[in-house]
Amino acid sequence: MSPVGLGLPALPPRAPHGSGNLRGTETFPAAAHHELANGQLRRNLGKATHTIREKRLHVTGELPDWEQLRDTGSAVKTDAMNRLPELLEQLEAAVTARGGIVHWAADAHEANEIVTRLVRETGSEEVIKVKSMATQEIGLNEHLEEQGIRPIETDLAELIVQLGHDTPSHILVPAIHRNRAEIRQIFLREMQGVDPNLDDNPANLAAAARTFLRHKFMTTPVAISGANFAAADTGTLGVVESEGNGRMCLTLPQTLITVMGIEKVLPTYADLEVFLQLLPRSSTGERMNPYTSMWTGVTPDDGPQAFHLVLLDNGRTAALADKVGREALNCIRCSACLNVCPVYERTGGHAYGSTYPGPIGAVLTPQLTGMDDKNDPNASLPFASSLCGACFDACPVKIDIPSLLVELRHQKVEKSGFGAEAAAMKAASFAMSSAGRFATAQKAAGIGRLMAGKKGRISTLPPPLNGWTAARDIPAPPKQTFRDWWDSDEGRVAIAAQRPEEQK
Repeated sequence: MSPVGLGLPALPPRAPHGSGNLRGTETFPAAAHHELANGQLRRNLGKATHTIREKRLHVTGELPDWEQLRDTGSAVKTDAMNRLPELLEQLEAAVTARGGIVHWAADAHEANEIVTRLVRETGSEEVIKVKSMATQEIGLNEHLEEQGIRPIETDLAELIVQLGHDTPSHILVPAIHRNRAEIRQIFLREMQGVDPNLDDNPANLAAAARTFLRHKFMTTPVAISGANFAAADTGTLGVVESEGNGRMCLTLPQTLITVMGIEKVLPTYADLEVFLQLLPRSSTGERMNPYTSMWTGVTPDDGPQAFHLVLLDNGRTAALADKVGREALNCIRCSACLNVCPVYERTGGHAYGSTYPGPIGAVLTPQLTGMDDKNDPNASLPFASSLCGACFDACPVKIDIPSLLVELRHQKVEKSGFGAEAAAMKAASFAMSSAGRFATAQKAAGIGRLMAGKKGRISTLPPPLNGWTAARDIPAPPKQTFRDWWDSDEGRVAIAAQRPEEQK
């Protein structure tokens, strides 16, 4: 049984939209209002995003064919999405031929159940994990803990987030909202066997984490990873990272379980040449990733001897069905759009309420979860943007995020029916279609001066207009309209002064 119209092989009936950690509990404006009060967060974000941004501009500027690489990356991803069912069948066959086992998960619940069953079959009560957006999306850690299995994040930033009972606020740098003093306190409070005299020197903090993790690497028989890419023709999967923790997880355990969103598939192994240039430059501002690990099925007596690939839908086929919005599935999770976004820089990732923050999250999350319910907090995400276009310029695969945001706003308004905005536009149309009505409306606007008072701006309006003043002030209407000025003696004199030929 497969999703209607797509023919995905062996995929059980799926929920219409994604689940797990995709839905927030409050709207973006409400969450952002709270986050904006955190001065430390804004300082951390400002420093980190500016640093990464400058590094990225330097290393991309070195390549004379950078724009051609972006064009190629966009074309390859678009082709992959157009042929997704075919490529997934090819990937499954290639992985199976090399000794791997492929599982299909319709949603977060099913993926969690599959992974839990596979871990239990090994008899292990602990798993080590490579940093993975997919497992964060489905809430795998929480599910495993509920089932009595302890997940241990091995990426330093993810470990900080996990020990701090927190959630990531950035795709690439999950603990970007924490400073080193906060990290020291987390380690002292949560990390077993840590030196009580640990200071906040970054090198010493990293050493403490290394000591803690080394034992886990050597003794834990099961690892769970995500995947940055998968080549359909060879069945090869790849993970890129900066610390080497991923390499340890992918080679030392006896069992490896990879959870991968179905959009990560590429047509050929040769396509990796393009993306292994685009991804590191766009994400960390590096020419290449310090660690690039690739594996194909199972190799006897070398690395994990049991490999399971869980292919995750969780709303992706619903997004794929949208001929306009499907472009968001081209995302390679580099986070370049976050690092240039003025909105993200001031609010941080938690304000988005989802695993995927920033501009791409504002597009991808509503697509995965749907916006059928007008009261769904995710329906506010497409409006969490100034539409400045910086995200489009930074995207390595040229996703037109601003246009997608506008389209999602359109869909939100269409589904909301006749609301306050539509009523305001209808009223404006009625007033402006007649000179007399327009003049009357201008005179009536003078009441706004009373509301503005001495400060000269309107800060509060009653519902439903309070949606506007919740985020910005309205200047007081002028004492004199342009029409009144035009008809006045002052206006006539000024106009005559601009027409000297008429004075001769």
